Amino acid sequence: MISHDHHFKNLFLDFPEHALQWLQPEAMIQYGKLEKITFIRQEPGKHHFSDRGLVLDMPILFSFQKGSLLLWIVEFQEERKSFSIYRLLRYSTDMMEQFPNAVVIPTVLFTSRRRWHKDVARHLESRFGNRLYLHFEYQLVRIIDYRARDHYDTDNPLLRILLPKMDYAKQERVEVICRAYKGLFDLVDRRLFDKYVDFIDVYAEVTKEEQSVIYHELSDREETAMLAQYIRNKGYEEGIQQGVQQGLEQGLREGARQEKISTLKRLLQRKFGPLPPWVDDRIDHASKDRLDNWTERLLDATSISDLLSD
Repeated sequence: MISHDHHFKNLFLDFPEHALQWLQPEAMIQYGKLEKITFIRQEPGKHHFSDRGLVLDMPILFSFQKGSLLLWIVEFQEERKSFSIYRLLRYSTDMMEQFPNAVVIPTVLFTSRRRWHKDVARHLESRFGNRLYLHFEYQLVRIIDYRARDHYDTDNPLLRILLPKMDYAKQERVEVICRAYKGLFDLVDRRLFDKYVDFIDVYAEVTKEEQSVIYHELSDREETAMLAQYIRNKGYEEGIQQGVQQGLEQGLREGARQEKISTLKRLLQRKFGPLPPWVDDRIDHASKDRLDNWTERLLDATSISDLLSD
C-alpha cells in the first residue's frame, strides 16, 4: 500500500484556491475575493532546545479583499494511528501566536481508502465545575467519505484528481479513473496534466491490464478522443499495446522528473538570481527523490551550495 507523502502536499501547493473552495467554501463568501496566498514555513520555533520539532504538512495564509486573514493548517495522514491531536494542538497554538490576527483552522486530511474500525480523537476539553478551561477541535476530512460518482462532473480539478481515492464500487473503477483523466485534461494546462496523470496512476495503483482497458475506453469515446490522441502523441500507446508497463511508468516518471527540474530551477532563480552552469548540471542529473528533497528544503536554504551539498 502506498503511504501519504509530499505528493499530496504538492497537490495543495498547485491548487490552493481549489482546495479552499472544496473544504472551506464559506471563506470567500464571508471574506470576499481572495487576493493573496502565502505558504508558511513548516516548522514553528521550539520552546526549548530539547523539544522535538513540530512539523506538519501545509500551513497556508490566505489574504482576502476585506482585509481578513485565514491561516489554514492542513495535515495529511495515510494511517489513523499516526495522527496525534495533541501534536496538532501544540502546532495550532504556535501558529496562533505567530499570526495573532488570523483565523486559524486546523484540518486533517486522511487519504487512505481503508474503512476505520476505531475513530480518532475529534476534540479536547478541560472542565472544572461549571467552567470550561480549554476546548480544541479541528476539521477532519476523509477522502473515502466522498462518493466518486457525486464528483464526476465537478469543475474543481483537485477533486477530479482525487476521484480514485474516493468511495466507489468495484465495477466503477475504470469509469472513475477515466473521469479523473478527462477532468484533469479539460481543466488544467498540459504541464499540470503531465504532472498529475502520474499521481492518478500511482495512487489509484493502476495495473498493467487496467492501463490497456482505460486507454481503449478513452479511445472509443467521442468526448475523450482528444485525450486519447494526446496520450498517443506522447508515446504512451506503444507502451500499452506492447504491454510493457515498466516502459510506460518510466516515461511518465521521467516526464514528472523533468517538470520537477523546471520547477526547482525557476524557484532557485527567483530566490538567488541567475544559476551558474554547475547548478544546472547537478540538477539535470539528480534523481526524483533528490529533486523533491531540494524543493522541500528550498524555503529554508541560505545559499545554493548549501542546498545542493548533499
